[in-house]
Amino acid sequence: MTEKRPLGLPSAKLVAIAAVAGILAGAAAVYVKQTMSGNGELAAEVGQCAGTVVKAASLGAVTTGEVAAMVAATEPRSIAGLAFKDAAQKDVSVENFAGKTVLLNVWATWCVPCREEMPALNGLQEKMGGKDFEVVAVNIDTGDAEKPKAFLAETGVDKLGLYRDNTMGVFNALKKQGLAFGLPVTLLVDEKGCLLGSMNGPAAWDSGDAQALIAAAVKL
Repeated sequence: MTEKRPLGLPSAKLVAIAAVAGILAGAAAVYVKQTMSGNGELAAEVGQCAGTVVKAASLGAVTTGEVAAMVAATEPRSIAGLAFKDAAQKDVSVENFAGKTVLLNVWATWCVPCREEMPALNGLQEKMGGKDFEVVAVNIDTGDAEKPKAFLAETGVDKLGLYRDNTMGVFNALKKQGLAFGLPVTLLVDEKGCLLGSMNGPAAWDSGDAQALIAAAVKL
């Protein structure tokens, strides 16, 4: 995978398209596991994520260039309970990836900047995916999985697992928490499921800047 920014990403035009896409997506119902709600459980999750803000701030030196739009978490926040389906339609959540640093990307085939950046996410997984890191791309197309499957096949995206939420509840849960304003939206999550940073809009995820960010996050 080349270091070249895929199809000129990111651009102001594509970010604007992403924002409009996010507004259109706003009508779906929220679907989050119970661990994401309730004061008692939130307190427990915040305790688990104590120290995350300091860790997130330490990534500032590598949040530059192609990934300069990544916004560091400013409060302890767990998204471990964020739920979706795997390729076999089994329930999974961010918690299933415990022990790994995760780049969680929410995308749709009808989102132009999402389509543009998927090969770059595939390239990042190919270069850095393994026991310590994984790109988890969650598709939110409504209906069945045929359209996203066909898109991934046509574009040669073969290193990413197919994760889906055809209710668009993942997007709406993140929107409710102030983390998603449009598509694509990408979260950097530590090995405990705690948020390190979030980005709205596309990025060249196979770039050297992105790889440096991920390498630093894995070492935290």
